[in-house]
Amino acid sequence: MTFELFMRGLVIGFAIAAPVGPIGMLVIRRTLAEGRLLGLLTGMGAAAADALYGCVGAFGLTFISSFLMGYVFWTKLVGGAFLVYLGISTFRAKPREDSAGTSKVQYLTAFLSTMVLTLANPATILSFMAVFAGFGLGTKPGDYGAAGIVVAGVFAGSAIWWLTLSGGVALVRHKLKPGTMKWINYSAGTFLIAFGVYVLARFLS
Repeated sequence: MTFELFMRGLVIGFAIAAPVGPIGMLVIRRTLAEGRLLGLLTGMGAAAADALYGCVGAFGLTFISSFLMGYVFWTKLVGGAFLVYLGISTFRAKPREDSAGTSKVQYLTAFLSTMVLTLANPATILSFMAVFAGFGLGTKPGDYGAAGIVVAGVFAGSAIWWLTLSGGVALVRHKLKPGTMKWINYSAGTFLIAFGVYVLARFLS
């Protein structure tokens, strides 16, 4: 039963992480520009946020979800603005041969930036709560052990996806010329800006 719960969580975490959206674009671009570790840490920030929101859903912490949903407008506003900022930074970034070496601060920033972006979408909690309710978790006292196992599976599934994506992209990293990397920066930056503007326009309207 424990293994089954873990595997269910793993499948959920993998399925949530796999669609290529702004986080996936950041992982691809940062892996190409700075290497596999920076790309992986970018994805792990999203995995950590998924696990946190998974905890809210699995443990039935409705007071937290209600609080966050009450500020959904502002979190979406911050998230959209942050996406635009990341898009502009990516668009203006230099190819790796012109860039300085990656620092510990950059590693931390890569992790925290995607964690903040993912947390800026509290509607994700509703998805987790629905999934865990389907498992019969978070609805009555005494579920904590099973809920914790599922949350661990969610984190593991998300982490596996980001490890796979960053590892696959890293295989072609050294085959790219600086000119190609410049256009990748332009494309990724434009995508992030467009997505951020879409989020802002949707909620400001």
